[in-house]
Amino acid sequence: MSNALFKVPHPANEPVLNYKPGSPERAELKLALTNAVNSSVTIPMFIGGDEVDSKNKIRIAQPHDHQYALGYYYAGDKEHVKKAINSALTSKKDWANLPWEHRASIFLKAADLLTGPYRQQANAATMLGQSKNAFQSEIDAVCELADFWRYNVAFMTEIYSQQPNSSAGMWNRMEHRPLEGFTFALTPFNFTSIAGNLPTSMALMGNTVVWKTSKTQIYSAWTIVKILREAGLPDGVINLVHVSGPTAGEVIFNHPDFAGIHYTGSTEVFQNIWKTIGNNIHKYKTYPRIVGETGGKDFVVAHSSANPEQVATALSRGAFEYQGQKCSAASRAYIPSNLWKSVSTRLQSDLASMKMGSPVDFRNFINAVIDESSFDKIADYIENAKKAKGVKIIAGGKCDKSVGYFIEPTVLIVKDPYYSTMCEEIFGPVLTIYVYPENEFEKTLKIVDSTSNYALTGAVFATDRHAIDLALKKLTHSAGNFYINDKPTGAVVGQQPFGGARASGTNDKAGSVLNLLRWVSPRAIKENFVSPVDYRYPFLAEE
Repeated sequence: MSNALFKVPHPANEPVLNYKPGSPERAELKLALTNAVNSSVTIPMFIGGDEVDSKNKIRIAQPHDHQYALGYYYAGDKEHVKKAINSALTSKKDWANLPWEHRASIFLKAADLLTGPYRQQANAATMLGQSKNAFQSEIDAVCELADFWRYNVAFMTEIYSQQPNSSAGMWNRMEHRPLEGFTFALTPFNFTSIAGNLPTSMALMGNTVVWKTSKTQIYSAWTIVKILREAGLPDGVINLVHVSGPTAGEVIFNHPDFAGIHYTGSTEVFQNIWKTIGNNIHKYKTYPRIVGETGGKDFVVAHSSANPEQVATALSRGAFEYQGQKCSAASRAYIPSNLWKSVSTRLQSDLASMKMGSPVDFRNFINAVIDESSFDKIADYIENAKKAKGVKIIAGGKCDKSVGYFIEPTVLIVKDPYYSTMCEEIFGPVLTIYVYPENEFEKTLKIVDSTSNYALTGAVFATDRHAIDLALKKLTHSAGNFYINDKPTGAVVGQQPFGGARASGTNDKAGSVLNLLRWVSPRAIKENFVSPVDYRYPFLAEE
């Protein structure tokens, strides 16, 4: 029986290894990549602690070499979703009643397993399955996911420690119950860390989960499952199903015990989910929690006082790391006329030096986009730009899917700041730039604010402090994560809680206590030590 107020280990961000030539981590990762490429796998679903197969086996291809199969996964149907829900509900009581320190221990152990014996296996899976280079994978699949698990434990204890005041003769307490019912995690392909955090943040707080990840992330998701199993996560707490979104939604959003969704993905899908939940609200035992991060059309705006080399580097990294397939990727930029020549020269020089190809070759900065449908969508934007008036391609523009889904880092210059690629999320290696008259900074800020429905990340570059202050005020609601003299990507757990508003989501800030508060239902408890025995109050007495 617990009889102490436990203090959890103080969290610290996992150091990012650099994988330079001759380093031990580089040799270990290359071995893990070789082993993975030479070992075809068949990945089951994971329901109630059981590995579950089906009659439908789907091929898993490498985006950068789609003719080569990494293995297969078993695709499920509605019955598998129903089994996952039943498993989550069956496991709920025991998991919710497990003392919190045991839940904490599981995820702290998972973090140490990830950063220790599973480190290169997790990297290799993300590199091969999602075409992410070694450094980007290290940041994502290892460091950020471990940070989520460690910091979430600390955030949980912070929530539990916040207690109300008590007057004389009573004791007021607050407990934070898990939600009533089961929860649903719907996760994307682009960040293994997000795929790992969304179901586990809910589970940490005592909830049981049905998890559906993107079909293009199943390969690395299985590594997460293996880590959680070894860490001691009880059967049925997190149940992974490989089904389509509509298949999952049809069962889950009609179930009376549906209690909440943790989502990262497209705005259109999230809005449809919200509408469906609203239409079904009379079916549920409780009002479901709806938490979502839904992408962005992220900006970089430079003031005439900015350092052009810093701006160019921010664009090179912010727009093209992981092929622009980040919710936070810089996809539109506003450069003053006095800086444009210097920024353009440096940017084009950077892009010309970037090598593109398989992530197995560590010299490649650019890898493939995730699949053919994504490739075709991005290629259409580029082809339309080639035909459009007032649009000029100054870098890239070539696309080739014969071997892998490769798209060159592409930079467009537009005369119209409201051209489609300045407004619409592309989710690929395409950056659109509008060059504005250097004395029209304030006017340009109004354009930045009104151009897109999204409001996830944004950055301002300036050495003039008044310009920075003006940008912060004019762009108050334009970005949930705002950067000063830095690229708009790379939020770190515990340092820059992540999320945006408007069409970018509910801004519940993954990597902070705010997100975990969404997965609990508080109960206030008042205990009176000496209860009254007479209803009469003193004011009722006669004179």
